[in-house]
Amino acid sequence: MKERAYKYRFYPTPEQASLLGQTFGCVRVVYNSILKWRTDAYYKDGESINYNSASSKLTELKKQPEFSWLNDVSCVPLQQSLRHQQTAFANFFKGRAKYPTFKKKRGHQSAEFTKSGFNYKDSKVYVAKSKEPLNIKWSRELPSDPTTITISKDCAGRWFVSLLCRFEPKPLPVVNKTVGIDLGLTDIAITSDGFKSGNPRHTAKYATKLAKAQKRLAKKKKGSANFRKAKLRVAKIQVKIGDCRRDFTHKLTTKLINENQVISCESLSVKNMVKNPKLAKAISDANWGEFVRQLTYKADWFGRTLVQIDKWYPSSKRCHCCGHVVDSLPLHVRHWVCPSCESKLDRDTNAAINIKGAGQALLACGV
Repeated sequence: MKERAYKYRFYPTPEQASLLGQTFGCVRVVYNSILKWRTDAYYKDGESINYNSASSKLTELKKQPEFSWLNDVSCVPLQQSLRHQQTAFANFFKGRAKYPTFKKKRGHQSAEFTKSGFNYKDSKVYVAKSKEPLNIKWSRELPSDPTTITISKDCAGRWFVSLLCRFEPKPLPVVNKTVGIDLGLTDIAITSDGFKSGNPRHTAKYATKLAKAQKRLAKKKKGSANFRKAKLRVAKIQVKIGDCRRDFTHKLTTKLINENQVISCESLSVKNMVKNPKLAKAISDANWGEFVRQLTYKADWFGRTLVQIDKWYPSSKRCHCCGHVVDSLPLHVRHWVCPSCESKLDRDTNAAINIKGAGQALLACGV
């Protein structure tokens, strides 16, 4: 059995919006208060706080008169925020993430409810402290009853509910096709069989519109009604860019998974690559990290094999015909001639063919 989150948009009533807004605020206050307490305890006394101690501190916090309003919302998302904080600290100590930061009042807000904090009945979702079901716009059926739901509100004021369900994935029919994928900026994905996905460049497409909205925002008085309206316009453009980018990536990865049994790709260090100031925006817009992540879990779900080759493998500088490796190949060189066998090579297609061969070699070695 696998777990999968199904995300839907919903439209809360004024009472639900008020309750959920209050819940977001309580979650933020609890998270920030406990984080400050844990940080002070470590730097002042050298004490390391675990989840049980943090949970006890929350109980004490709710008994204080100045924090009595924490009892007006469900206790489930408050406890879940402490679990998320514990996970954040675990990732920090293992070197996988930075030190946890304080949650902000503005921007994306979310609250997680486990089974004791919501009720799912007849395709209707009820959250604790609310008598009316959420007005969800169902786009597809759930495979099972949800075990956890997460309610969120993005910067553009849109409300979403994400329902975590268990399901049994059905492998796709086996196809006799293997492909190598080279990631680029002119075309996001170039395959060894000559397919080029193109690059919609969503950021560049909305750059003029976004710059105009940001310029108007900069002229507004901070905190005024017009400032909030202008800020919302900017947020709507930014979420539009994000939605378009996600949609393109999902469609492309699904196409590759459906058509190929074995997929070989590069394992790129995107976090290091975006440190290049000239290419940072283009690399971020290409969504390489999310592209590989989606290929990974979709291959696992549908019975496909994904092979990631070493990032230092010279796929672009190696001739796939004779194996000759050139000393250097600048980025502006898109076509080159092998000095050994005189083959005319397309930089990206040649790299994809080499990645395919390297992936097959790894599989043959049992890696």
